[in-house]
Amino acid sequence: MLSRAVSTLFYFYYLLIIIRIFLSWIPSIDWLSQPFAGIRSVTDPFLNIFRGIIPPIGMLDISPIVAIILLQIMQGLIVGFLNNLGL
Repeated sequence: MLSRAVSTLFYFYYLLIIIRIFLSWIPSIDWLSQPFAGIRSVTDPFLNIFRGIIPPIGMLDISPIVAIILLQIMQGLIVGFLNNLGL
């Protein structure tokens, strides 16, 4: 039961990151207004870790791809561990 809830949280975080990626393609968005500020405040701390390590290639920022891959690895490890504990 707990492993399913954790897996669902990871899924919603994936969705927020993907929404953040698509919204970054729209130049007229006011990132200080809601709901955009909320999405940014939830996703940017995690994405900024990778933005500091992986520079953009031209105009393409590939750090969200690396962030999603790491998030999937973390999900597999954490949910697998919880499943092994029977939670």
